[in-house]
Amino acid sequence: MADFQYDPALADRVTALMQGAVDLHIHSGPSLHPRKVDHMEVLRAADAAGMRAILIKDHYYPTMPVTTLMNTNLGLKTEALGAIVLNNPVGGLNPSAVDYALKQGAKVVWMATAHAKNHMDHEAKEADFKNKFPVNSKKTVTAIPATLINDAGVVHDAVKLILDLIAEADAVVSAGHHHISECFPFYEEAKARGVTRLFLNHPTYVNDGTMEDVASLVRMGVKMEHSICMFVPSTFHLFDDDHLKAVIAAAGVENTFFGSDLGQRNNPTPVEGMRQMIELLLRLGYTDAEVRQMTTTTAATLAGLQ
Repeated sequence: MADFQYDPALADRVTALMQGAVDLHIHSGPSLHPRKVDHMEVLRAADAAGMRAILIKDHYYPTMPVTTLMNTNLGLKTEALGAIVLNNPVGGLNPSAVDYALKQGAKVVWMATAHAKNHMDHEAKEADFKNKFPVNSKKTVTAIPATLINDAGVVHDAVKLILDLIAEADAVVSAGHHHISECFPFYEEAKARGVTRLFLNHPTYVNDGTMEDVASLVRMGVKMEHSICMFVPSTFHLFDDDHLKAVIAAAGVENTFFGSDLGQRNNPTPVEGMRQMIELLLRLGYTDAEVRQMTTTTAATLAGLQ
């Protein structure tokens, strides 16, 4: 993995754009996946960089208790946000888990990620995919694969109830790692049930979305979050600068934002990743205002941050 080559001429602009930045996709520890930084380390680093907020995401446990403790006891300006991911350890696509999480302050609900049938199919068929996604440090029971829709293409009743709970709480939802063919009926159902804060992570990665899919989802009101780790030097690097420009163009600057998706060993820290993304966007010719939109404003608005 090559090191990121910083341009000293851009350093001041990058530092200024880090002020108020928001990262809604951080994988710190403790976790069953090996992590480079823990939750407190990453919040302190974000605070030192002047960031507005970070969201702690773990694939296997809700993070609101941890973020509440950090916000209450560390005395930092940067806010830590909690979330829940609907993989097997919380009962899968489980309305009760969502209900309790939202009532304890969860800002974001992800549908299944590692335990989405689509994700598990990728793991089974593609050696490179399996090599890139972190492996649990301990053996766990065989996962039960999840889908958002039935064979007729109708959203499952449990998912409908989850969406009702999200709408009531005015929380944020992502379709997780489910296939793009599941995402369209899922977001249509979410909108019909009053959910207004919609986004999809790395749509051209495991979700298998095309640029046309990105544009279509945006027209439905879905924001696009892209993983910084896939565009800067890291073990997850997948996409070149042309792909980056294409996904931004497909959604529009105002509908695009970046989460680091970092925290793993052998990778940049989340704060380093955000700095690198800001610099990369500047190098590609995006204005300071456009970069701030994609690294601060859109994510802050989506999460309801004042």
